[in-house]
Amino acid sequence: MFIQTQSTPNPATLKFLPGRDVSPATPYEFISEDEAAASPLAAALFGVNGVRNVFLGADFVAITKTDDADWAILKPQALAAIMDHFVSGAPIMADAATHRAADEDDDTLYEGETAEIVAEIKELIATRVRPAVANDGGDIVFRRFDVATGIVHLSMKGACSGCPSSTATLKNGVENLLRHYVPEVTAVEATI
Repeated sequence: MFIQTQSTPNPATLKFLPGRDVSPATPYEFISEDEAAASPLAAALFGVNGVRNVFLGADFVAITKTDDADWAILKPQALAAIMDHFVSGAPIMADAATHRAADEDDDTLYEGETAEIVAEIKELIATRVRPAVANDGGDIVFRRFDVATGIVHLSMKGACSGCPSSTATLKNGVENLLRHYVPEVTAVEATI
């Protein structure tokens, strides 16, 4: 098994490409060892000293290191953990029901014209934004739309979370795109 690695715009995050599906239907993000218990792969990666965050994308694993960790030491250990996982045949998620997927939005129900606006926003994010940021090892997820202010709230995941260029991506890229196609959108803000 050959696993490629790619740098991302976030120097604290590396993207690992195992050459097979990782989590094609649903991306997952783990920000603690306790959360990672839901995924044998994420749990193994959190067992590597210096791992701060694990993001499972369609065909990649993005790992964010702690500030004091060194990629020269962490990278080979992460590669070994990923290889061991796929060779073992263990599932990616042991119990997906206990862990909220990275792309789940809030439970707000939108009605009428607002529902149409939200559907258009979600479609633009799914078709134009998410594929681009997945190339960089991250994800951007719709959380909610405030119809009174026109503000779209999004979450940054994986390599996008904490990335030095994420604010520029959000404001110059995503906000401009949404404002162009959806005149009701006035701004985009990052939400945790």
